[in-house]
Amino acid sequence: MKFRLIALCAMLGLGAMAQAKPFKWTSSSDIATWDIHSQNNALQNGIHAAVYETLVYYNSKTFKIEPVLATSWNQVSPTQLRVNLRTGVKFHDGSAFTADDAVYSIQRAMAKTSNFAVYAQGIDKVVKVNANTIDIFTKGPNPVLLNQMTELRMMSKAWAEKNNSVEPKDIKTKDENFAHRNAMGTGPYTLKEWKQDQRLVLAKNPNWWGSMDSNVTEIVYSPIKADATRMAALLTGEVDFVLDPSPQDLPRVRQNNALKVMDGVENRTIFFGMDQFREELVGSNIKGKNPLKDLRVRQALNMAIDADAITRVTMRGLGQPTNALVAPQVAGWNESIHKRPPVDVARAQKLLADAGYKDGFEVDFACPNNRYINDEEICQAVTAMWSRIGVKAKLRTLPLVTYFPMIQRYEASIYMLGWGVPTFDALYSLQSLVRTVGAGGDGNYNVGRYSNPKLDVVIDRIKTETDPYIRPRLLTEALQMASDDVSHIVLHNQIIPWAMKKNIDVVHRADNRIDWRLVKVN
Repeated sequence: MKFRLIALCAMLGLGAMAQAKPFKWTSSSDIATWDIHSQNNALQNGIHAAVYETLVYYNSKTFKIEPVLATSWNQVSPTQLRVNLRTGVKFHDGSAFTADDAVYSIQRAMAKTSNFAVYAQGIDKVVKVNANTIDIFTKGPNPVLLNQMTELRMMSKAWAEKNNSVEPKDIKTKDENFAHRNAMGTGPYTLKEWKQDQRLVLAKNPNWWGSMDSNVTEIVYSPIKADATRMAALLTGEVDFVLDPSPQDLPRVRQNNALKVMDGVENRTIFFGMDQFREELVGSNIKGKNPLKDLRVRQALNMAIDADAITRVTMRGLGQPTNALVAPQVAGWNESIHKRPPVDVARAQKLLADAGYKDGFEVDFACPNNRYINDEEICQAVTAMWSRIGVKAKLRTLPLVTYFPMIQRYEASIYMLGWGVPTFDALYSLQSLVRTVGAGGDGNYNVGRYSNPKLDVVIDRIKTETDPYIRPRLLTEALQMASDDVSHIVLHNQIIPWAMKKNIDVVHRADNRIDWRLVKVN
């Protein structure tokens, strides 16, 4: 009987192994850290979501907010939200998730070294009511608080205290805490291995509280910077899925019977920010002045760019030219802001001359080379376009891991950024990108340090405006003001294709994020 049991257990074990489904995927860049409050980066946030969970999250098919570590919530007053937490949830080390962890995690997101204060925008304090209930008090009414909470992931307070990770890692420095290379959440997967820029492995959490449709037992992520190598990995079967296939290779993928492509418009807008703070630009031939402070110069740079040509040639159609700082899916977007000014080299030259730069000027120009679709190629095209009006952009490109800390140290004169909107509300972009740099998430990615006091007043009003008629008008008004002042030079909204093997089932999301609960390898 004993031998039969051993044999049966062995057969069951072999059966389980036979059903084990690894999911191997790639994109052009790696994450910068495992500290969930250190750097606000969409690729990173999506990977972190497999290991660390939020109180609420978007349903991938409806994009309505649904419970995760919270089970319900109630607006006790306009400034008090009571949140009931899920019981029986365990962290990966077996310890219980409680109100202490929820309070700590939200407070950690508000810390000085955190890049996530924008998601805690408007929060005054978080209070433990009992072991399974918290109250979130806001400084005023906050109509998008739940949307913000979809990005506030939960960390164990005891684990952080034990491992010298109470404060988030400062992404602008090389200093590390334990949470930078280690992870311990409540999610459906655990961190098994991370060799930066080489390989990331997540293993299925057998003790996860939830249930999911996915049959994936192991997630293997390999960042591959080179387009040709990344696509070859899919074509040869080395990976199952490519998050960012190269536009030039898509026709070949679509014609391959073993592969498929899923297309969708992303809620991400690609633009250039400009140093509008320094009195003199670093590395420029113009001394004692900063040309980018002059509206006429910013207008000239904008109208010198042929965004239609970039979409057609460089993006192979994977772009939607725009002048608006947010995509159409985002509350506040308006068709009148969306339309770019016509390309006009002669008028751009005249604007530069009127501003005192008839011979143009030299300027530092920084771009990532592995973050957005054909990012480096876009910047090369723009460099050539600006040269036609006498602006000599000295282009330098860097990988994501070093690029973002660099621009956050204010070390670029003109820089590329792509901004998705997790809240689907323009306040997120206006507060992060346009609002004068301040506390509580204000200007946390305004790394050109643009400042417009009149616009600040409108943005601050939006933070607490709940009237369903007034608020949308204020959002559009603020976006129009930013556009009129050319706070940023906006290029296009990305159109995102995902390339994969035919046997992969995923749900395409407008935030370009994989929902790990829904991935199937058939």
